[in-house]
Amino acid sequence: MTATLTPSRTDAPARVRAARPLRTELRRGLGPWAGTAVAVTVLVAMYGKGPQWQTRWTDVTALLHVTVGLLGGPLALAAGCWQGGRDRRRGTTELWGSVPRSPLRHLLVSAAPSALWPAAGVLLADAVSLLATWPYASVCRPFLELLAADAVAVASLGALGHLAGRLVPWRLTAPLLGIVGYVGLAIGTYTQSAARWLSPASEYTYPWARTVWWFGPVSMAWTAGLALAALLAYGARPARLRAFALIPLAVAVTAAGLILRLPSDEGPWRLDPALTRAVCDRGSPQVCVTVLDEKLLPAVSEALAPLNARLAGLPGAPARWAVGPVDPRPGDVELPDPAQDTVRGRVERADLYRNSAVAQLFADTCEPGDFMGPNAERASLVNAAVIEWLAPTPSDYGPDTAAAQPYTDRLNAKSPAAQRDYLTRYLAANPCHPDEVPIP
Repeated sequence: MTATLTPSRTDAPARVRAARPLRTELRRGLGPWAGTAVAVTVLVAMYGKGPQWQTRWTDVTALLHVTVGLLGGPLALAAGCWQGGRDRRRGTTELWGSVPRSPLRHLLVSAAPSALWPAAGVLLADAVSLLATWPYASVCRPFLELLAADAVAVASLGALGHLAGRLVPWRLTAPLLGIVGYVGLAIGTYTQSAARWLSPASEYTYPWARTVWWFGPVSMAWTAGLALAALLAYGARPARLRAFALIPLAVAVTAAGLILRLPSDEGPWRLDPALTRAVCDRGSPQVCVTVLDEKLLPAVSEALAPLNARLAGLPGAPARWAVGPVDPRPGDVELPDPAQDTVRGRVERADLYRNSAVAQLFADTCEPGDFMGPNAERASLVNAAVIEWLAPTPSDYGPDTAAAQPYTDRLNAKSPAAQRDYLTRYLAANPCHPDEVPIP
């Protein structure tokens, strides 16, 4: 009988998959904490100013841009600097020099957490802020290309901080670099030259504008080019390969040249006619806002309803309350920007907004030399009384109006017909000639 021998199956040693170096670097060290710190810092700053940005895509993008630049940028610098000095603090610099991995590859892998984690924190804060704005914003869209440029700028600052940590063997370098970065970004933000548009924290506040199409990509090329040039100049081996650093440096210089050619006052921003189209209600006087604030129109109309009830149909009353750069018409009175008083779709201080509207209606347009004579003080008190009667000044705001109270009491004591008759005469008078101002 022939025996068939079957080879025994022995347990093979377990395979251990070596983790990729980049994945390992991203999971350990200060990187995750830096990304979390950037996200939390930006979100806390945004939350504290919620009423200022939660109604327009342009406003939330503008505030995110400044907040990320002034707070996230210095944080990324300091965290990257501390991460860059890790090998020196651990005494592993010579050990890494003996491994077969090239110095440039090791530099790029070790710098990745310093760049990618803060950028991820920025994108997370951006996403949360945009989601908080979405239910209340009207037309337009967030400037995603500018938000992407902000993330690239923070990543570049993190990489440059990483290099500083490798080059400067001092433990206080990281906090000092963060402070210097904050001061430098703040100074660059508030300068009046075109150089301020090079700063990743340059401020812009005009809601009805868009950037030129190339500004976002060119800003990315400017910041990323500087960081990549510095990394190549430091890590390329042999030394002759460092000449390749001139390529990203040339890209950065070219991008900076394009940005410096922008006008110093308006920079990359251009008025968008599509955002200034008027949207009006059916009241009398009409309330008109731009299409950018279409969702705010019901709240603004409701806030002005008591005032419009007294002005409706009167000769000399405004034909329209206009908000923003709508096409002007005869009889328009410009209203304060409702986005500054609107919180989540409602006017937070309707009494204050009405008072501001009446102040605009009776704004001083007199020429030098007008409003003179013995009756000037009386006319000024009558004007204050009419404003108080139409829209009383909130008790916690504005100057004391006690001196005009007697005239206000007279107006309140009149019948509705007599009140309308007086207001008609007051609107027909020239407020710059005190003798023509009728007394209640």
